[in-house]
Amino acid sequence: MSAWDRVWPAPAKLNLFLHVVGRRADGYHLLQTVFRFIDLADTLRFTPRSDGRIVLATPTPGVAPEQDLVVRAAKMLKVGAGGTALGATIHLEKRIPMGGGLGGGSSDAATTLIALNRLWGLNLPRERLQEIGLHLGADVPVFIHGRNCFAEGVGERFTVVTVPDAWYLLSFPPVEVPTATIFRAPNLQRATPAIRPADWRPGFGHNDLEPVACALYPEVARHLAELRRFGDARMTGSGACCFVSFKTRAEAEQARQALPADFRTEIIRGLPLHPLAKLE
Repeated sequence: MSAWDRVWPAPAKLNLFLHVVGRRADGYHLLQTVFRFIDLADTLRFTPRSDGRIVLATPTPGVAPEQDLVVRAAKMLKVGAGGTALGATIHLEKRIPMGGGLGGGSSDAATTLIALNRLWGLNLPRERLQEIGLHLGADVPVFIHGRNCFAEGVGERFTVVTVPDAWYLLSFPPVEVPTATIFRAPNLQRATPAIRPADWRPGFGHNDLEPVACALYPEVARHLAELRRFGDARMTGSGACCFVSFKTRAEAEQARQALPADFRTEIIRGLPLHPLAKLE
C-alpha cells in the first residue's frame, strides 16, 4: 500500500490540569499543563496533486476552507520547506467536536504537517514542524511532539512525564466555548504559582479556566457537578468537554449508566503516546 493510501489519525487531548501562571507583554497567557492523548480521533487522507493546490474535499460546516487549520497547515508547510510543486487534496473525517477543549483542530493541523512532510518527501525534523505549528496555534506543537508531557510557556516547552493508564468518562455539554472569550474574561485567574515539571503528580492542580466557563455556560457547570459524584472531574482546555478518570472501563461504564439521560458521553482510553509519535 502506498503511503498516500494510508489513513492518518489525529487524536484528541485532555488537559489533566491547566494553570495560568502569568501573562506576556504581548497579551499571550503563560500556562502550565499536562497534555494526555486519548483514543478519540479525527482521521485524514491525502491525495497527491501536481498543480500545487491545496484542496479540502470535506469542508467543516461554518468554517471557510481557506481558514481551516488543515489548509493553513499545508500551505504553511509549503512555504516553510522553501516551496514544493506538489499539492494535495485533503479528506478530513471529524469525530472530535469543535469548541470542546479537546484540541481537534490543532491535532488535525499537526497530523497534516506530519503527513505531508512525509508524503511530499520534505524530511523536515519534528522540531522544525513544531516551529511551523506554533504559528498555527499554541496546542499544535504538542501533537507533533507526540508524547504525553508537562507543557509550559504558551504551550511550546515540553517535559515528558509518565501518565498512568486510565479510562476516561468524557461528557460533551451541548455548547461550544470560544477559547478567546474565556481568556479575555476579566475575572480569569492569571497568577497561579508555577511548579517544576518534576513536582507534578497525577491528580495535581485544577483548571483555572473552569470558573469562567461555568459562569458563562451553565451546562458546563452541570456536567462537572454530575461527574464529580464519581471522582475529581475536570474541564479540559477552555471547555466545554469534561472528564473523570477510572482505572477500568467497567468502572467508567457503571458511572455512565448513572448519569442523566440527556448527557452525551463516551468512554475513552488514555494513550501512552501519539499514534504517529514514532513515525520518522
